[in-house]
Order: sequence, then structure tokens, then C-alpha cells
Amino acid sequence: MHTVEIDWGPPDGYEILEYQLSPSSWNRYEECPRKYWLSRQGLPRKTGMPIVVGNTIHNSVEDICNLEIIDKGDDEKNWLPKLAKKTLDHHWKLQKDIFFNTPRHPKWKQNSYNKAVEGLNKALYMLLRHVKIDNVKLSNVTLNMWKKIKINILANEGTMNSKCGKLMGRLDLLLRDFDDEGNESGWIVVDLKTGKPPKEKLSDTINRQLLFYRDLLKLINPDHPPMRAEGWYTSNQTIHEATGPSVTDTALATHSLIELTNTPFQATPEDFTCGFCEWKAWCPSWLIGIEDGVLKKGGRFTNEVVTLANFDSEEGLALFKKMIPDGQNGNLKDSGEKFGAFLTNQPLDQLRTLCSEGYEGALFIGSARIDGETRHLGDWSEILPWNPLLESIR
Repeated sequence: MHTVEIDWGPPDGYEILEYQLSPSSWNRYEECPRKYWLSRQGLPRKTGMPIVVGNTIHNSVEDICNLEIIDKGDDEKNWLPKLAKKTLDHHWKLQKDIFFNTPRHPKWKQNSYNKAVEGLNKALYMLLRHVKIDNVKLSNVTLNMWKKIKINILANEGTMNSKCGKLMGRLDLLLRDFDDEGNESGWIVVDLKTGKPPKEKLSDTINRQLLFYRDLLKLINPDHPPMRAEGWYTSNQTIHEATGPSVTDTALATHSLIELTNTPFQATPEDFTCGFCEWKAWCPSWLIGIEDGVLKKGGRFTNEVVTLANFDSEEGLALFKKMIPDGQNGNLKDSGEKFGAFLTNQPLDQLRTLCSEGYEGALFIGSARIDGETRHLGDWSEILPWNPLLESIR
């Protein structure tokens, strides 16, 4: 039987470098090098309810799997739903505190709690199915059944570091794998996914992420048995295996490219990447991309760079002048266009604060809903100072 080494520490002889390549940093770099560069500048972070739900589920699974249950009889039932709820409620509260302490967040949605409950229950059912326990309600799971899961968990939530210190990843679960006859045949690297499952196969990004975990674990355990990596999607309880050769050499080569420079990395504007980038208020390239036709205009929601022409802070009404790029470095010029906007909740508070502080510069408006010639800004929107970052602040 193979023993598992997981670099939780790291152990003696391992070097941790100032910067490491993880799946998330790799994905950012591949999407847009400038996006990665901005993500490492210590800028105000952004969060949302999907992150709250995902973290609550992950952390609850970790705690439940780590817990040594010694106060139950082997045949006792009805304990798992109670434990799951108590654990999830604890992490839900912790995530709520983190949410409100994160500088940029939308409105808190308490009804997302039900999604977290559903996701945790489905994750537990997937663990039961892995040990061939099917069609059993969580309330009917005995401690003996749960022990079958426990003995098959080789590792649960931990940071893996390559010995060279260049690669790191966060492992969700490492499970024993079995052949059709029930004999142990290797290991399964499991990454819990609480988002939208793939329709057919894993995206290239997710596939690379799972292969990264697999290959990093192989580096740490050179005497490893056969190993595969799977994405477990809790929303529909489907399992998708990552396929492909080792990504280690490519990962190490990418690590040599991600050390911060004083000037920004090259931007690669693209509709999807720019649309979901949280660093637009510090990046002039997406605005230039819109003006040059590289990025699409229109849609129900828009991002704008503006100056404030008039503001009724009591009524939440504003008149903005739309700005366009003047050169490549974030300088602006008046487009000659104006539009009115109705502001409520978060963006209204943000604009009030900026005005009370005497801010008179350009503004970044994120996710304004278009209604004819008017914009609506609510909890889904934000207003930030327009502050293109042209050199590193780290």
C-alpha cells in the first residue's frame, strides 16, 4: 500500500519562493497577462454570493470529513443531517463576516443559504456513492457507513508545494480508487465544483487545473500508484475526469514568466475575459479595446468611464459625461455624450462617499443596466475611482 505525502508545511528541504504558480494564477495569466499582473498589486478585492456558497460547502465538507466521531454507536442514524447543518451554519456565518469585510461586495442574499445546504448534501451523497452506498437518505446513514468513507479519504484539504517551491495547489480530496472487483487500484484527486457543470466535457481551463493537481501530487509522491483527477460537480452530482499528458513542464515554464515587473504585463483584451475581470478600474486596455472595436459594444449591462456632471445625492439621480481614451495610458477625453442614471444602495453610497471626500476625478461604473438613454445602478453595480495602474505598487 502506498503512503501519501502532502506538503502541508512545507517539510524540511522544501523552498517556498516569493511567488508561486497555482491553477488560479495560471488561469489569470493565460486569460490576460495584465489581469494577472493587476491581481498581484494588492488592489481592493471583490467577492460575491457564489464565492460564499462555494467556500461554505468546501469548508463544511472538510470539517465533516476530518471529524472523529466517538460519541455514536455504529448503527446510530439521524446524526449526519444534524452534524451537516451545524457545520454549515458555522461556516455560513464565517463567510458572511468575510463577505462584509471584503472591500467590494454586492448585496447579501440570505436565500443563497439554501443553495449551500443543497450543495453540501449533494457532496455528501457523492462521497457515499464512491463507496457504493446508494439510495440511502442522509438521515439513514449509520456511523458504520460513514467509516467506509473515512477509510477511503487519504487526504482532505491542504496546500501542496513542489520541492522547488515554484508550484502550489490546494487539494480538496484524495481518495482511494478501486477496480471492478473492489481491489484498491490507485488514487483519485477530487476537486469539488459548486459552479455550473460542463454540458459535455471539461473546459480546457478546468481540465488543466485538475491535471495540475494530479501532476503536483505526483511530484511530491514519486512512488505514487496509478492516479487520476476528477471534477465533482455538486449541482447535478456528475463526475468529469481530466485527461491529458503531464502539464508540469508547461507549468514550470509559465512560472518563469510571472515574476512581477515594474511595468504592467501586456494586455490581451477579449470579450469574455474583460467582461468578467474585476480589475477594469485599473486597466485602460479594455476601454481602448471598446473604442478600437476589439471588444463588443452594447448588451443589457455596460461598463463606463465617466465624469460627474450633476448629482442629487438625496434622490439618487446623476448626470454623467461619457469619457473615451486619449492615448494608451488611461488618459481620457470627453466623448460629447451624456447620460442620466438612477442610483440605489451600494453605488449610491459609493458615489456619496467619493463626493463627500472631495473626489473630482474620472469614475469607473461597473455593470450599469441600460434602459434606453438611462442607466440603472443597483446592488449589482459599483462606482470606483478611475485609476489606471501604470507601474507596480508592490
